[in-house]
Amino acid sequence: MRRLATVAVVALALASCGASPQGVERLSPGAGSAEASDAQGRSVRRRLADARSDPFLAELEARTFRYFWELANPANGLVPDRWPDGALPNFASIAAVGFGLTAYPIGVERGFVSRADARERVLATLRFFANAPQGPEAMGRTGYRGFFYHFLDSNTGTRYGSDVELSTIDTALLLAGALACQSYFDGADPAEAEIRSLADTLYRAADWNFMQPRAPLVCMGWYPDRGLHDHDWRGYDEAMILYILALGSPTHPASPDASAWTAFTSTYVWASWYGQEYVAFPPLFGHQYTQVWLDGRGIQDAYMRGKGIDYFENSRRAAYAQRAYAIANPAAWAGYDADSWGVTACDGPADVTLVYHGSARRFWTYAGRGAGATFMLDDGTIAPTGAVASLPFAPEIAVAAVKAMRDRWGDDLYSTYGFFDAFNPSFTFAGKATAGRVAPGKGWFDTDYLGLDQGPIVAMIENFRSGFVWELMKKNPYVVSGLRRAGFSGGWLDAAP
Repeated sequence: MRRLATVAVVALALASCGASPQGVERLSPGAGSAEASDAQGRSVRRRLADARSDPFLAELEARTFRYFWELANPANGLVPDRWPDGALPNFASIAAVGFGLTAYPIGVERGFVSRADARERVLATLRFFANAPQGPEAMGRTGYRGFFYHFLDSNTGTRYGSDVELSTIDTALLLAGALACQSYFDGADPAEAEIRSLADTLYRAADWNFMQPRAPLVCMGWYPDRGLHDHDWRGYDEAMILYILALGSPTHPASPDASAWTAFTSTYVWASWYGQEYVAFPPLFGHQYTQVWLDGRGIQDAYMRGKGIDYFENSRRAAYAQRAYAIANPAAWAGYDADSWGVTACDGPADVTLVYHGSARRFWTYAGRGAGATFMLDDGTIAPTGAVASLPFAPEIAVAAVKAMRDRWGDDLYSTYGFFDAFNPSFTFAGKATAGRVAPGKGWFDTDYLGLDQGPIVAMIENFRSGFVWELMKKNPYVVSGLRRAGFSGGWLDAAP
């Protein structure tokens, strides 16, 4: 039986920092916003319903889901980091596995796969990680101290190469997916009981204290030959989910109180950029990853209580700022406008400096691209995931962008598993691209899909359409405990058991 959660219809809200730019009427809620008139409210509800049932979003969600369903190794659940690039064969990402685990319940609810088939895939995945070899040895191991290597060989399931780290953030994303399955597969069937038990075992095994050489912060990882990483997770970024899960652990919590979270938030940078005030993190993925799983509406930690907003509103402002940046287009990149935006970590055409519009411009292959107050790394490359994963925060600008990218660039950008990872209309240099391809008169287009970007696409489309993943995680006691230990309160969290 379909069990998609029903999300209360949001009322039209006025931006707490002023009217929405470019005359766009905002459909997403913001902290402290005013109630719209009944007529306006009905109009907003109608347009939101139309957007949520848009056939293209449904098709995009289905295509993107198939990336995980069709490409994962069915024997162990390992998901390729990218596809179809043959330069790195048998190359799996544990973060992509976490997104895949999150996608499988969505697939059941949307009728893409049966519950029995999804259950079988999840069991294969969790059994593999629960039984995988752990230890301090440099090779032949999948993890150590309850954490897992960032990249694994898709067939053997062991560390991929001698320079791959035992990753705290990628393990956190994997565990988030496992906990989503723990909450979803809640039936009496013995297989579903095993899923819940395996997810519990994996989550409890992570030794967060081991990863705190400079407590209360958590470091980025560990290497067998070099030991613990010399950098910690600090400032606003994708590590929000890491700290919440680390704090929620009943066995090895990062700290017994909010000190880890307080240390993390103490290095936030609050800034004004392109008409929006928000906690800065220039790549859009940092505003999206945690809220793939956690509904940020109405819950606040001490930092956000001081600012009078929540993290959902912060992400909305980041999306609006990037759109305003694309409209202004100070670097005069081709293709940037109100419906073509999204600077975030993604693939790119080449690591090269070329002359564009009379000046030397630096281009990159894969890079942590971002546009914001604290740094700029923008070479004209746009990642569709930037706009798609912003759908829950700002549908009034994101829906148009998602559909415009498909309409403008067609099959050069959109194919079997939805959007290719990235494109760059400014890179028209024939023979200079070292990845993807240059289409004459159109620019550069990736020919790969990346699991890290596919995951937020399928999950955030579903969160926009139904709030499904958010509702799953609200039932998970570990997530609720982690949020409360971090000092969050308000909204749905106050009513959680």
